[in-house]
Amino acid sequence: MAFSCHSALHKLHEQTDFTIALAGNPNVGKSSVFNSLTGMGVDTANYPGMTVEVNMATTTLDDTIIGIIDLPGTYALGTVSEDQWVARQGVLDGRPDVVVMVLDATKLARNLYMLIQFLELGYPMVAALNVVDVARRQGRNVDIKALSRHLGIPIIPTVANRGEGLEELMEMAVDVARARQNPSPQGLVYGHDIELQIARLTNAITSADLEDPYGLPHRALAMLLLEKDSEFLEITASMPGWGPVLELAAELRADIEREHGQPACSRVAAERHALAGMIAAEVETVEEPEKPPLGERLWRYTTSPVTGMPILFAVLAAIFVLMFFIGDNLATVMSQAWVTYIEAPISNALFALLGENVFSMTLLWVVKGVEAALTIGIPYVLTFYLILAVLEDSGYLNSVAFLTDAVMHRFGLHGRAIIPIIAGAGCNVPAIIGTRVLTTTRERLLAGILIVLVPCSARTAVIFGAVAYYAGWQYALLIYGILLVLWVLVGLGLNRIMPGASTGLVMEMFPFRRPHLKTILRKTWFRFKAFIYLAAPILIFGSVILGALYNTGLLWDLTTPMSPVIEGWMGLPAVAGLTLIMGILRKELALQLLVTLAIVEYGDAARDNLLLLMTKQQLFVFALVTAIYIPCVATIAALGRELGWKKSLAIMSFTIVLAVLVGGLVNQFSRAVGWS
Repeated sequence: MAFSCHSALHKLHEQTDFTIALAGNPNVGKSSVFNSLTGMGVDTANYPGMTVEVNMATTTLDDTIIGIIDLPGTYALGTVSEDQWVARQGVLDGRPDVVVMVLDATKLARNLYMLIQFLELGYPMVAALNVVDVARRQGRNVDIKALSRHLGIPIIPTVANRGEGLEELMEMAVDVARARQNPSPQGLVYGHDIELQIARLTNAITSADLEDPYGLPHRALAMLLLEKDSEFLEITASMPGWGPVLELAAELRADIEREHGQPACSRVAAERHALAGMIAAEVETVEEPEKPPLGERLWRYTTSPVTGMPILFAVLAAIFVLMFFIGDNLATVMSQAWVTYIEAPISNALFALLGENVFSMTLLWVVKGVEAALTIGIPYVLTFYLILAVLEDSGYLNSVAFLTDAVMHRFGLHGRAIIPIIAGAGCNVPAIIGTRVLTTTRERLLAGILIVLVPCSARTAVIFGAVAYYAGWQYALLIYGILLVLWVLVGLGLNRIMPGASTGLVMEMFPFRRPHLKTILRKTWFRFKAFIYLAAPILIFGSVILGALYNTGLLWDLTTPMSPVIEGWMGLPAVAGLTLIMGILRKELALQLLVTLAIVEYGDAARDNLLLLMTKQQLFVFALVTAIYIPCVATIAALGRELGWKKSLAIMSFTIVLAVLVGGLVNQFSRAVGWS
């Protein structure tokens, strides 16, 4: 369950003896460390307006209670992106007793950049040199003692996905926290001119005896000023006594820019990269392996257009099969079992206790809401999260993003968006949640709109059950063709009119790794638990509201003002309006209710013959509209959580207008050509 970061961090401090912040670049094994050290009781928190989350949990070592803060993976601390800001703010607000930096032994120089930033902040630190087994297979050997001397902190070699070295890592982290042992790096010195400017600013801050908003060493504050940290400048500008120091910082930044021909922040970053590279070169020896490791060979195959695209299509087909066929069959079995063993006994007991009336029948819809949560959650959402965890843990998602980046840019997205969009064919809910991998609000909004236009398995069931069965497969395929054209037109159009520009895909390409079962299962469980907390209350509440409207007859009254649109524009019978409203709970309910109404009107003969109620042309329009308009309430909840309720309402309204417009145009055209 998500909390405010400020309150969650404060609560964690109160409940534990020490707090540890886990930091690191993306894909270094930080999550494996976190999952191995903690149990299932993990809380998530986020800052207001931010979608990037911080995970928190507690563990024990002997009699010591330890709080662990899992910061988002990022390549640097700063304010450039959400993940950078949240990682930095999580440390500044959380004030951990020790920071554990997880390093990838196969990419030491790149990982050292952010470690140097943490050293500058002055927090007690321990580093976990992870995946040392992979590094050895690549011919890389790191002198851990020399690296520890350079950085002035303990270094523990680990293989996190097998749990190797983690006990020693925790013991060392607690020892450093108890001793409040600050880093004592050797030789972490920038170029002479940069060091001179840092010293001038540090002395100015010390002499002025200024109030420090972050409680950091004065050298760290000087670095923030030289790098023109926007948030720090904004905070200190309103604090007494900082004016002269800020003016001096502006002068020194201008001096650096004149001297080097680049902004001071870029110069400092270049110096830090050079320092990281120098340290890595001194402590690391590399021997060329006899043949490229298997992971590297797989990476080549999956990123080459010749071999990568067929592999991608095969993987996407497998995802679709798992999400649709396995998910759909499992949902059917679960739904039947629920009705037989849960709903029937509860309804019998409820009617025996309260009688068969509006109140008892409305209460029964609580059971239907729980059924909806479970029969959506377990077959589709849980399956998707399991697939996603395997793809993440293996490193294949990087290859997918690389391959599809050029195409996705036409829609204002980049390659990372392809997996949640494809997953929408199984269920829109986990697909919407999956947009968190995108870096900007614009991209998440674009992806969210495009995902709700992907026909999920429930909408596919309506298309198959109403059109393929009664009108023929060719008409079902025609609906998919119309949906594809709409999807492309909407994507291209929104990219043109939506403010902001498409961002480039800048990402590190990682070799393939063998997925670790424990890590996969834990990732899957954490995500699924978050879905249940989010979607189940909405589904149950929505079920009760719809049940009350249905059982009191008010739902029929809602169809009256819809009649000009339903009957006049789209050419559907009036009862179709009622079924479309019910489809908001779950899309297949629209078809199920349509069958029920047909049976009421025409008897059991209509159970397998909807053509008694509607023509083939009407069934075509009905299925098309159902596939386009407002997603189910679980998807609405996911949109509200990820994008905000205003944007969620806007997307809902957009899909309704689009469905009515397209449904009416198709109705008018089909009648004009004589199809009825």
